[in-house]
Amino acid sequence: MIDLRRLHMLRVVHQQGTVTAAAEALHLTPSAVSHHMRELARQLKVPLMEPQGRGVRLTPAGHLLIDHADALLARWEEAQAELESYRVGMAGPLRIAGFNTAISGLIAPAAGRLRHSHPGLLVQVRECDTVASMDLLMAGKVDVAVVEPTEGGPSLDDARFEQSPLLEEPHIMLVPADHPLAQAVSVRLEDAAAEDWIVADPGTCDHAQRVRMLCAAAGFSPRIVHAATQWAAVWSLVGNGLGVSLVPRLAEGAAGQAVVRVPVSGENMPTRRILTCVRRGSRRHPLVDLGIRTLEDVVRDHLAIVDWPRSA
Repeated sequence: MIDLRRLHMLRVVHQQGTVTAAAEALHLTPSAVSHHMRELARQLKVPLMEPQGRGVRLTPAGHLLIDHADALLARWEEAQAELESYRVGMAGPLRIAGFNTAISGLIAPAAGRLRHSHPGLLVQVRECDTVASMDLLMAGKVDVAVVEPTEGGPSLDDARFEQSPLLEEPHIMLVPADHPLAQAVSVRLEDAAAEDWIVADPGTCDHAQRVRMLCAAAGFSPRIVHAATQWAAVWSLVGNGLGVSLVPRLAEGAAGQAVVRVPVSGENMPTRRILTCVRRGSRRHPLVDLGIRTLEDVVRDHLAIVDWPRSA
């Protein structure tokens, strides 16, 4: 009988491109992964991998096996979910991963709710970007990931995952409290075309790329003067009159900063789509279902409002 864990390892090796990278993602040693891959090939009596430069690639037989492995692993997740439904109570753990603003605005409130509604449930939260969250899902290290679509990331029909919309998050203009735009009911992006701009450091998230893309759609290229690593730094730079920024609604800075949040209007009002992502077949697992429903409750109860607080 084929060990499903080895099918999963083969999928990760294919995804990562090297045994060493796959071993790191799986929290195993390279020798252990190599051993399992050799045993899988021996059991099936066909070569599954071949060298490619400093890495490896799947043979045609390996690709054929991967196609079947996705379906088999999804069915196994479904079976585990149905078996779990027979358990009494909610013991956990429920492991949720997400990027910084998703944790502060969505995951932490959901985890707090679960702590009160299910005291016996252990919720574990992990901060990481979308790509790392997907890797942790595939490695079986987390159960639910809160992600945003990224360039080069998995498509919505990726056979390994089930991705569902959670929130269409508006962006807001962050301006100094004494700025002329601070008194506006709403602004268009082009209203800030002549301003100095502050964005997150391009190496930390997709914020800088998103600002450039949205401003280009509005007909101008932003004059980016300052880059910051943390949202608190963006807030401080804006609060001290050094420029403006376009930030997701979930982003927060330190209290007491002299900044104002101004809604952004226009035909193409900028939003950010946030998704929940699980391993395909695991959505019916009682704990996974509970976690996603609680995240949806947080969105419905606290974020589905029109008049966002303007002062920081």
